[in-house]
Amino acid sequence: MPEPRRLAAIILAAGAGSRSGGVMPKQLRPLAGKPVIARALDAFADHGAFADLVVACPPDARAATQAALGGRAVIIVDGGDTRRASVRNALEALSRLAQPPSHVLIHDSARPLVPAAVLDRLIGALADGASGAIPVLPVADTLVLAQDESAGGIVDRAPLRRVQTPQAFVFDAVLAAHRDWEGAQEPTDDAQMLRAAGHAIRLVEGDAALEKITYPGDHERMERQFASALVSRTGLGFDVHRLVQGEPLWLGGVEIPHSHGLSGHSDADVAIHALVDAILGALAEGDIGAHFPPSDPKWHKATSDRFLAFAVERVAARGGIIDHVDLTIICEAPRIGPHREAMRARLATIMGLSPAHISVKATTTERLGLTGRGEGIAAQAIATLRLPAPALD
Repeated sequence: MPEPRRLAAIILAAGAGSRSGGVMPKQLRPLAGKPVIARALDAFADHGAFADLVVACPPDARAATQAALGGRAVIIVDGGDTRRASVRNALEALSRLAQPPSHVLIHDSARPLVPAAVLDRLIGALADGASGAIPVLPVADTLVLAQDESAGGIVDRAPLRRVQTPQAFVFDAVLAAHRDWEGAQEPTDDAQMLRAAGHAIRLVEGDAALEKITYPGDHERMERQFASALVSRTGLGFDVHRLVQGEPLWLGGVEIPHSHGLSGHSDADVAIHALVDAILGALAEGDIGAHFPPSDPKWHKATSDRFLAFAVERVAARGGIIDHVDLTIICEAPRIGPHREAMRARLATIMGLSPAHISVKATTTERLGLTGRGEGIAAQAIATLRLPAPALD
């Protein structure tokens, strides 16, 4: 059997996820600040061994799936009415590539935590000549027959194993198994189809991290697992801009009617600038000027929501969560109170948070200093994040 020459991965995200509860499909729900499907896909993208990544999603959820994946380079195919149909569609899409893969891993997006060590073991089994390989775990709990009301029908658990995904296969073998499948019942996984076609399946050690989001409470349990592995970080941001005539006044992403506006290279939204610096400070990734230098003409008159969206994306890229932000605007005029809720709503939209996580306040300096004299507006912000502990190294 040839060693893997070109690896592909298929991520299945075409189910409705109705058993898990929630108001949206489980693969699109955020898990520690990142959609479940994105977390699953990133495990394969970050591994570095996969040339092609395919996502199977509901036909009416292509746009939502693409949005959840951001700018990730993937092939998106329509899912089918069954898991088998979704896999078949993805396999056929790979077969039509100019250079189809030699081997493929097939994974359920409902298992968003994919240890690199499991991927290595599966790829190693393929390199050793296996037609297919699956990760398994021993059964730890006592098993009884459901129809035995006395609970006396104990099942011997010693020879049993719990099967997980991803599952790894020679591409031509699994494609042929799908094309030739004539089973009376729907298979529960792809390894079952390979066995039916006469192929041996190798078992490799799985991982408890590959638990599946299936029932109500599973998502929340996994959120708690993430939270236990995160550490709190706090960042402080401060900015000030001069008030001038003839400029619009932008504060917190909202244009406010006023006789003067703020002067700056961009739209000079002092509130957002302070907030961006607070988030970047918590990440220890410099300040707004380091990422968007005023010397660069492409940021001239740029809207500050772009800066804030960038900072939020940096948190997600680090696997972090924004718990809360607290923004204080310092000025004598205009009055901030009438615009506070509009600012909270706008900032929430940009950051993908609930307004409950965003505080906007205002104060004056009792007519002291540049803000007291009406020469400018200042802003101070604090951002509280949670980041994976390795990010501290």
